[in-house]
Amino acid sequence: MEERLQKIIAASGVASRRKAEELILSGVVTVNGKVVTELGTKADPDRDHIKVRGKLINPKLTQKEKVYLLLNKPLGYLSSTADPGKRPLVTDLVGEFRDHVHPVGRLDFNSEGLLLLSNDGDFTNLIAHAASKVPKRYEVKVKGQPSESQVDRLRRGITVEGRKTAPAEIRLIEQSATNAWYEVILYEGRNQQIRKMFDAIGHSVIKLRRIGIGFISLEKEKLRIGEFRPLRAAEVQRFFRGASPDKKAKLMRS
Repeated sequence: MEERLQKIIAASGVASRRKAEELILSGVVTVNGKVVTELGTKADPDRDHIKVRGKLINPKLTQKEKVYLLLNKPLGYLSSTADPGKRPLVTDLVGEFRDHVHPVGRLDFNSEGLLLLSNDGDFTNLIAHAASKVPKRYEVKVKGQPSESQVDRLRRGITVEGRKTAPAEIRLIEQSATNAWYEVILYEGRNQQIRKMFDAIGHSVIKLRRIGIGFISLEKEKLRIGEFRPLRAAEVQRFFRGASPDKKAKLMRS
């Protein structure tokens, strides 16, 4: 059965669906020997030979066991499976799973906290999709003391790089003469979004830690920084159950 090429690549565990789209656009994906660069192109993994950077991915589709990991990411690790600059990668921290998973969503180099990794493209799309309803919770230390009106702007949504952010939940935790701590809950995952939001009101982020993804909370975890554990089957199912029927249908069609 034919499926969109980016979905097939994500299902093989080679990359997330978003990254698969980037691979297609960069010209490193071939179907039956022909380079494919058009998003939305369909292929049949049972019939067509699909290669990424010259490597056949079809066997990965039949041999792959789905993996779901939860990592307490340290500072100074890149949320990627490769880096031309040779910086440390989050996949370096997950032992035998290193070459079998990719990060689910983003947590930037200078941030720490909870990060999911998987080789399941549908799971990645569910958690990291721009329209995801899986909340991500953060502790954020910012420079100075933002006014309540400034924070209200962030709560309602603020224009960042020409596009308005979705409404966010923001609660003051602690304040001193020189900085303030906030709890921030987001329902979207744009690149360095929290840092850019606070930059837009003139209060740069000093420290950022993700403390929750959906129902998973760092406070209840025993993971030290740099440690990981597999998600339990019931946890994976709970994430999928949390998607609305329309969302599930859209995931299966895309």
